[in-house]
Amino acid sequence: MKKFVFLFALGFSILACTQQKKEISQDKNAAMKTIHDYKVESLDGNEINFADFKGKKILIVNTASECGFTPQYADLETISKKYADEVVVVGFPANNFGGQEPGSNEEIGAFCQKNYGVTFPLAAKVSVKGDDTAPIFKYLTEKDLNGVKNTSIMWNFTKFLLDENGKLIDSFISTTKPTDEKIVKYFK
Repeated sequence: MKKFVFLFALGFSILACTQQKKEISQDKNAAMKTIHDYKVESLDGNEINFADFKGKKILIVNTASECGFTPQYADLETISKKYADEVVVVGFPANNFGGQEPGSNEEIGAFCQKNYGVTFPLAAKVSVKGDDTAPIFKYLTEKDLNGVKNTSIMWNFTKFLLDENGKLIDSFISTTKPTDEKIVKYFK
């Protein structure tokens, strides 16, 4: 009988622990941030509040003015205009790779306007990797924060696509053009 009581108590304890772990996991996911919890400085010194984009997908891209992928600004502008009702493109100039974004915020804005007619929001220059990584890029690249995947940003023009609820859908490497079917399939 003692053996039966012990096994019953052990089984009950295991069940209770499993339920507690499940509840902790649910609490963690319920408390997990979305992109809508972030605000960043814009290129012109104002604020980009990602909560303003609720109900639309968001395509975030780390950009640079002197990169071989810089012509992707034109594709990003195309996406921004063609799918304006469905997606917001936000560029984040960064100087993390080869010093390819050396300019000031003002110089970056002038370059983007003059060469690509950029009308989508651009954030102030940030760091997207290393010890000084901007919090929004920590969120985008760390599974513990975004709940989906870890991403290593290897170069300029890495893209992050988020859904209408601010949750990460996927990330795409620099060589994936913004107009690639892998991305635009989410806008159709």
